[in-house]
Amino acid sequence: MADAPTATIVVPTFARPALLRRCLDGITRLEAATFSFEVVVVDDGGPEPLDALVAAYRDRLDLRLIRQSRAGPAAARNAGVAVARGRYLVFIDDDCAPAPAWLAEFVRELMRDDRRLLGGRVENALIDNLYSTASEHIAQFVYEYNRTGTALEPFFTANNIALSAQLFRAIGGFTTSIPSATAEDKEFCDRSRAHGLALSPVPSAVVYHAHDLTFSQFLRQHFNYGRGILVFRLTRRRRAGGAFLPEPAKFYVRLLLSPMARSSSPSRWRLTALVAMAQLATLAGALREALASPPPVKVADSRPPMDPS
Repeated sequence: MADAPTATIVVPTFARPALLRRCLDGITRLEAATFSFEVVVVDDGGPEPLDALVAAYRDRLDLRLIRQSRAGPAAARNAGVAVARGRYLVFIDDDCAPAPAWLAEFVRELMRDDRRLLGGRVENALIDNLYSTASEHIAQFVYEYNRTGTALEPFFTANNIALSAQLFRAIGGFTTSIPSATAEDKEFCDRSRAHGLALSPVPSAVVYHAHDLTFSQFLRQHFNYGRGILVFRLTRRRRAGGAFLPEPAKFYVRLLLSPMARSSSPSRWRLTALVAMAQLATLAGALREALASPPPVKVADSRPPMDPS
């Protein structure tokens, strides 16, 4: 298609119009002088119609809104891809706002080598919320650990990734069967690697994450992570074997102690306590899912790795 854009930005959203507006405001400020892009917003069955909100941006963005019955973020991303016209796919969540160079950094890297899954850096936008800070601290620790090349189970969070649209469709998209709408990014990254794609961090592709959390929401978030991670790992073992515990014990020790490196921060002790509680909540979620004996998860694609040629 001659007028197809270079990239499609897919934004799943559910019942967060103010945050979606912040996200779209950031997208209007993207640096994209040398390429074209479109935006597909997928309303995952939210209670409030988004037509008027989205219409306000159509004079500044090549923007489409589609709506589906409530099915979760993985299904919403897949629905966005189904109508995407871009050569490359770039995923961001509605509670994230991109830095101006975000998309250009991804496009530059994909033009150089598009047989990779790229992951950008996620920064905390709510620096006064200790629970949001702790959650993002854990995510950034894992991101930096993945960059060392020693991670046994590297992955990128789905709120800041990019890859070729052709390869996304060949891999099979995000699985929608993992409970609690978590770990689909880990499963997708694992399946991407099984298909021969390298996972390449692009720390210059930055989004700012505004995930407002209370203490109970923080614990619930990590409890749900544990549920999803257990099902993902059981699924992976059935598919390809491998160790059940993905990283050595020293990884978890370093994670627990990592807030202490913030020597200038008076909250480092509270952050350390929250990191510890997050790991306990994750373990509790995994135990809950193990006791519930979940059924096997249907993965989106089980074909052998693609020919890298």
